[in-house]
Amino acid sequence: MPKPQQPSQLGQRQTRQRDAIFQVIEETSGPLAVEEIYRALKLMLESRQVQQVNMPSGETRYESAHLGHHDHFQCRLCHKVFDLDICPLKLKTGTKLRGGFLVEGHELTISGLCAKCAGGKA
Repeated sequence: MPKPQQPSQLGQRQTRQRDAIFQVIEETSGPLAVEEIYRALKLMLESRQVQQVNMPSGETRYESAHLGHHDHFQCRLCHKVFDLDICPLKLKTGTKLRGGFLVEGHELTISGLCAKCAGGKA
């Protein structure tokens, strides 16, 4: 069997998410089907352990539902997503907007350059 390659050898970054997935696969006895991962994710969504985050690009990501309300910042160069510790909208649940809209919540993703990609421009 050929020696496994590191993601960096294939032109990819090593990420915490990839490390976590690899750890689950290594700790599983027998092969793990992609369908099992999707079923588990669906159950975690239904039980509100995780929540779906819809990115402006159409990509869907998932995070712990126990983080509380927070918004996101996505770098347009490296595509990394960061949690923001501020809420720029300050819209409270129950707020009535012009046109008869009743706010029940919001998701906000701000895009731009992260500190690393800005390279001192910020």
